[in-house]
Amino acid sequence: QVQLVESGGGSVQAGGSLRLSCAASGYTFSSYCMGWFRQAPGKEREGVAGLDSDGDTSYATSVQGRFTISRDNAKNTLYLQMNSLKPEDTAMYYCAASVAWGIYTSDGYCYNQGGRDTMDYWGKGTLVTISS
Repeated sequence: QVQLVESGGGSVQAGGSLRLSCAASGYTFSSYCMGWFRQAPGKEREGVAGLDSDGDTSYATSVQGRFTISRDNAKNTLYLQMNSLKPEDTAMYYCAASVAWGIYTSDGYCYNQGGRDTMDYWGKGTLVTISS
């Protein structure tokens, strides 16, 4: 059974940093595309960062240069280092995994041959609140 469990959210002031973690179990962590998504109140969920099986990364324009996605295959853990946080980064953050083959990442999402991948597994999220 695949499980994704996020942690590391919290409340910080603008300009601060947080590191989110996503512990994965139940599948071969390193073989597939994984991503971080977020959803702010009243807004649609959006892709933040993606990391595919080749180790390529991509980011949404809004977080480029401030966020870094990485993973530790030995620990089956995905990370999102968030620096220079802004109030508009306030959202529930989710990690997600796609177990499809041939997936690549672009503009913060995982893509298959048909387009943006819907992702197969999702965590329950961790809340990030940035105050001004």
